[in-house]
Amino acid sequence: MKPRTNRLSHLSGRGAARMVDVSAKAVTERVAVAEGRVLMRRETLAIVRSGDAKKGDVLGTARIAGIMAAKRTHELIPLCHPLPLAQVEVDLVPDAKLPGVRVTARVKVTGKTGVEMEALTAVSVACLTIYDMVKAVERGMRIEGIGLLEKRGGKSGHFHAEGW
Repeated sequence: MKPRTNRLSHLSGRGAARMVDVSAKAVTERVAVAEGRVLMRRETLAIVRSGDAKKGDVLGTARIAGIMAAKRTHELIPLCHPLPLAQVEVDLVPDAKLPGVRVTARVKVTGKTGVEMEALTAVSVACLTIYDMVKAVERGMRIEGIGLLEKRGGKSGHFHAEGW
């Protein structure tokens, strides 16, 4: 794997923000996996699991929101390239040990730039949607632990986060 430079690719030589030119990059399959958690009281988690929230199916709605967010990442993050995503999977797993919901997104594209931002955006929006769906029951929920778990493809190779 090529060592990373300390230079920020989204800054010009003069320090101005810019969209990175990816035209010379090779087209490869690129995959990114991100994770996050929504922590809540056990009573709130029971409502999420049962599907009895006043606003409807919390997990189903959050899954769709995450998928939609991945597809629109370039509209939300100013210097991201619009990408023709091949696949977006958002998994939401209620976890009594937290208590809360673990959210994982896996995004795939065949292209010239990676999909880390799309995976992170999917997780973030899915977590926010869970919060929105049950905030009437518990406003003290916490969203935490959002991060990149894995990235494959492209010139920089494979990345796997340690300790996750």
